[in-house]
Amino acid sequence: MFSLDYLADSSVNHLEVQRVNKVLEVNNLCTYFFTDKGTVKAVNGVDFIIEEGKTLGIVGESGSGKSVTAMSILNLVENPGEIVNGEIFFEGVNLVDLNMKEMRKIRGNNISMIFQEPMTSLNPVLRIGKQLIEPLMLHQKLSKDEAWIKAIDLLKSVKIPTPERVINCYPHEFSGGMRQRVMIAMALACRPKLLIADEPTTALDVTIQAQIFKLMNQLKVTLNTAIMFITHDLGVIAELADDVVVMYCGQVVERAPVEKIFGDKDYEHPYTGGLLKSIPKLDKDVEKLEQIEGSVPHPLNLPKGCKFAPRCKYATDKCNEEMPELKKVEEDHFVRCFYPEMGKDNE
Repeated sequence: MFSLDYLADSSVNHLEVQRVNKVLEVNNLCTYFFTDKGTVKAVNGVDFIIEEGKTLGIVGESGSGKSVTAMSILNLVENPGEIVNGEIFFEGVNLVDLNMKEMRKIRGNNISMIFQEPMTSLNPVLRIGKQLIEPLMLHQKLSKDEAWIKAIDLLKSVKIPTPERVINCYPHEFSGGMRQRVMIAMALACRPKLLIADEPTTALDVTIQAQIFKLMNQLKVTLNTAIMFITHDLGVIAELADDVVVMYCGQVVERAPVEKIFGDKDYEHPYTGGLLKSIPKLDKDVEKLEQIEGSVPHPLNLPKGCKFAPRCKYATDKCNEEMPELKKVEEDHFVRCFYPEMGKDNE
């Protein structure tokens, strides 16, 4: 069993918190990369909200802008990338307006991120213990000895065996899965109000994945932490997420509660429908999985109208010439499509 005794604050009964607040609100976020060959609109007008104690799942193919959205929230977009427009409100403060010193106080403390590739995120010349105690001493103002004890507890919480020994090891001495669990422990260290998880269980086997998912759910219940979960795995989204954002070519093409994405609904973006139909189903005997024809367009040569139109079997001349807006089709359900009712074709 996991233990969140360290993460729980005995001075506050988080389970009694009843009000629901918006932890993160992203409005019309645009992050572009200015290259010699042209401008890449990696994130182009993205909007979503994450409430406390809720998980927002973000799905889409590679190149859809999921990770750049996460990096934009933490202001970690590197040159030639730049946030050119939009607002990122974290607990009422617009992060876009903060300078680097102010952002450093938030990163790793109020907002933590589990990166996709732990080997490039962990410092290879520092022992694991040194990297774990740094945020605890910096943000939580713990002494070195106190931080060391908490670091061992964190390693135990992510099921790393003999933490008293491995805390003195270097990253290269760990397997990929062990390194990823260290990254998760670091992200949980300061009891963040928002946890951004970018494909956090890619290197882990299914048993460890299940344990990490359980840990994240406990974090939500115990601390009311909001989670932004980025993944390609729709099965994970169905299990963990409360709300879902589907991205394609830097835009949100569908946003809805998880039960509407996976349930019996009247509206659906054709791209979402294609993703769902490509999932293997154990109750059906099929020789070949369905697939979305074509591939994601090159970011420097995007279609004029709807970005999904070249791959959509329902596309019309209007789709090829005009860009659809993200419109409300039902309560809490938004779709960027001229003909959202066509996406419900299950034949």
